[in-house]
Parts: sequence; structure tokens; C-alpha cells
Amino acid sequence: MKLYVNEAATTSRAVMAFVEAEGIDAEICSVDLMSGEHHQPAYATLNPNRMVPALVDGDFVLTESSAILRYLAAVSGSSAYPSDARERARVDELMAWFDANFYKDFGYSFVYPQLFAHHSRGSAEADRATVNFGRTLANQRLAVLDHHYLGDGRAFLTGDTLTIADYHAASILSLGELIGCSLSAYPRVEAWYRRVCGLDSWTRVNHAFMGFAASLANQSFVGLS
Repeated sequence: MKLYVNEAATTSRAVMAFVEAEGIDAEICSVDLMSGEHHQPAYATLNPNRMVPALVDGDFVLTESSAILRYLAAVSGSSAYPSDARERARVDELMAWFDANFYKDFGYSFVYPQLFAHHSRGSAEADRATVNFGRTLANQRLAVLDHHYLGDGRAFLTGDTLTIADYHAASILSLGELIGCSLSAYPRVEAWYRRVCGLDSWTRVNHAFMGFAASLANQSFVGLS
């Protein structure tokens, strides 16, 4: 089994942390995004979307981090993806919410346009409007996460047990580290995020990402408030 990742990339880190935590036997293959390796035929043949991660298990190729997490949890028999139908559906719900709602607003409308030229909307004015709109929506999503999903004081997203939803969601929320976001207005979110960040597996796979975040520390970005 081979797992193609970029060690600093958002959703690669979720899968890497899960593989590390569960002791899954997978060869980690690094894809250099900065040099454009993901656009070269060797990788683009595996994943025509030219994105990471991608999993190759024999003749089976799987893309999209949330699908990879589900597959790895299923084949390894991990309790992080419950077998009970309702408990599993709750995990699926949170992963879908982060993919379809939170990542779109927090990542693609708020964080990424401040960092990467290829996420520019074509003008400084358009970029400012996008970031401001993304900030408004990101705050709305964080309020839902804080008051609804985590509002009952649970330790993790679906209860008191760590699941693949926590790995997936924390990798997306971690983008805020790149622009120095404070989560102090959302204490339940902050406590949950720090709980995931404290996992040994999370610490071991996030060195490249934290190095990238440190390299941006002296730059000025739009924050959540």
C-alpha cells in the first residue's frame, strides 16, 4: 500500500496522522507541490485532479482524503470509524459538514486567498472582498461548531471518543495557524483543537506544516475578528 502525500498539505496530514496512530503499514510517498510534481504524468495518471493525497492499494486507487480515511479505517478495523450505523452516520455528517461547508468558507474563501497567488480573484479589490466574505462565513461556521456540535462539552466531534472526523476536521482548522488566527472567541473549538493537536501521532506528522507556519509569522494577515 502506498500513500502519496505532501507533508505540509492540509488533508494529507489528516491521513498521515491516522496512519501513524493506527500503525497502518503504508509506504509514504512524498509529492513535491512546490516543484509541480503533482502535475507531472506519473502522478497525474494516478489522480487526474492533480491533488494530494492519493492511496494505491494493489490495483485500487483512491483519492479524496475523507474517502481514504474511511477506507483505511474499514480495512484496518479501526474503532475510529464506528460499526454502529447511527454512530458511523454521525461521523459521516461531521466530515461532510467540514468538506462542504467549513473548508469552503474558512479555507478557500478566507485563508488561501491571503497566502497563495493561484487563489487570487484577479484584483486586490476582489481579493479583499473574498477574504472579508470568507471571514464572515468562517465566524458563522465556528459559532455553529462551538455552540452546536461541541456545545454539550464533548471531548471530540461526535462524542467522547476520537474518530476519523477529528483528524479530518483538525487538519482543515489548522489552516488558521498559517495566518495567526485566534480561536479565543470559540472556547469549545479551541479546547477540542488543542486536544487533537496533543495527540502523539498529530505531533509527529506536523513538523513540516508548523515550519511553514513559522516562516509566515512576521507577515500581516486578516484575522477572524
